[in-house]
Formats: sequence, C-alpha cells, structure tokens
Amino acid sequence: MNANALSSTTFGLRITRLAVSGLLLATAVFATAAQAQQRLLPQQSEVSFTSRQMGVPVDGRFTRFAAPVMDFNPKNPAASKMSITVDLASVSIGTKETEAELAKPGWFDTSRFPQATFTATGVKALGGNRFEVTGNLAIKGASRPITMPVTLTQAGDVTTASGSFLLRRLDFKIGDGEWNDPSLVANDVVVRVRFALSGVPKL
Repeated sequence: MNANALSSTTFGLRITRLAVSGLLLATAVFATAAQAQQRLLPQQSEVSFTSRQMGVPVDGRFTRFAAPVMDFNPKNPAASKMSITVDLASVSIGTKETEAELAKPGWFDTSRFPQATFTATGVKALGGNRFEVTGNLAIKGASRPITMPVTLTQAGDVTTASGSFLLRRLDFKIGDGEWNDPSLVANDVVVRVRFALSGVPKL
C-alpha cells in the first residue's frame, strides 16, 4: 500500500470514529433528557381553596389532580408548557352532605363537567425564583383568563411551585340559582396550589 492510500485509509478511520462518537454522545443526551422528564408528585402536592359563607371562612381541597403537560425551564420560562386538570368530584370540605351538594348542577355539575382545566399561555420571570403564570381556567364549560404569581423552591431533586389566585365563582356559574347571592356565599374564592415536581432544571 502506498503512502497516499495509507493516508486516505487513516483519514477514513478517523472520520468513522468521529461519527460513532457523535452518535453515542447524541444518544446519551437524548437518554438524559428522557430521564429528566418532568412529573407532578401528587402525594407532595395540594390544591385547596377558601370561600366565605355568610362571612364565615370555609376551607376545602381537591384530592385528585394531574399535570398531563409539564415542561418548565426556569432558565427559559417563556418556552414553558403546562396544563393542570382537577377532578371536581374529589372535593373535600369536611362534610359528606356538603360534598354531595357540590356535585349537583347548581354547583360543579360533576356528571356533565367532571374536570376543571388550567392551560398556561405564558410564563415570565419576576426575579428571586418568582414567576408569573398566565393562562386559561375552564370550569363548567366557561373559560376565563387568570394570572398567578408563583414562587419556586428546590430541595434535592424536588421543585415546589407555590402560588394563589382569586377565582370569581359566578363567572363559572358555581353556586347558581338561589346561591348566586354574594351575601350568602361570597363571589371571591381564594385558590391555593402547591405542586411538587421532579425533573425541573436547577434554579
């Protein structure tokens, strides 16, 4: 084999090795991304609310909720995508009678509208691990825009997002009919969320 042929063979081997190395690197990157897929940790999370009946605060919570879409990057919040679903039949408010009443058409009408859904339309950084999430909240066939400030904390591999927003129940016909009088049940309801997430990049 002459020198030119040997040189061409050596060059070809180097190119092949580079291609294989690049392929292995890409595979490792994609595998890492798959492992880092974000998930909601329901047992460490909470969706709760406080309403007022004749001026007296009434606390409740929902025990079943999920995040079908969760892709949040604190370094690039504008590219984030997220949606949350809440099972309205999972409401817990302290008494079985009240919970049965809330399932009826005048309240959540869970037989026709089993879920509330929040879909984010924008996320922006406010500084200091604080973010503002905007999106659309859909309940009982009605959709309204909401804005919620959120604070993030991290402990190990778990990121916790905590925030609250004001919901006006009559916008969604919650407590319709005889209960639509705000002097009986206040129109304003404070909703609080605490979502524990895995797979979120470091702040």
